[in-house]
Amino acid sequence: MDKSMYSIALVEDEVDLNNLIKTYLEKEGYNVISYTNGKDALMNVNQNVHLWILDIMLGDDISGYDIIKKIRESDDIVPVIFTSARDKDLDRIIGLELGSDDYITKPYSPKELVLRVNKMIKRIYSTESSKLTYNGYEIDTKKRLVFDNSQELSLTTLEFDLLYLFTTNINKQFSRDDILNLIWGNDYFGNDRVVDDLVRRLRKKMPRLKIHTIYGYGYRLS
Repeated sequence: MDKSMYSIALVEDEVDLNNLIKTYLEKEGYNVISYTNGKDALMNVNQNVHLWILDIMLGDDISGYDIIKKIRESDDIVPVIFTSARDKDLDRIIGLELGSDDYITKPYSPKELVLRVNKMIKRIYSTESSKLTYNGYEIDTKKRLVFDNSQELSLTTLEFDLLYLFTTNINKQFSRDDILNLIWGNDYFGNDRVVDDLVRRLRKKMPRLKIHTIYGYGYRLS
């Protein structure tokens, strides 16, 4: 399983613990988006991530319960792991009622959390459909087809390869050299401006793609 395909959202207000867990997850190969307060997390619940790790008790007025309620308003599938130092039986019951998938009590071992994340990602996504969705677009990764409101879009092989790279690595930054190697291959010799041209064509055909230009470096899809 290529873990770099999966993004984890981590909400933990203890900065040292947040950094520690982020480091462990990144060493495991995951892309990690971390938040140290509930407000920032709540503002980004609609981002495309594959798993949430939510601390129940946060430093501001927003709790992990508030965040999962907001997540479940639009997404019933994305797995959520709760963490808490409070009464585990009560929190586990409330968490399950709100739609959490797992619960771990503080203090916990970062290795244990990573193992739980691995197990859940494998269980949820190992039998994942070959179809991806992004901002209204439907992407069939096996048939290499893309639809916008049931209307098929005409993409070249390179355009589809770039689309697949971006949509399976949400929020991951790619340099132009990265894209050249991954799309054209290591044996390609030429100007990296072909990457810019490919991105421009993809943006034109799929204007709802949120492709961000990282000046002097490359691109990122959010």
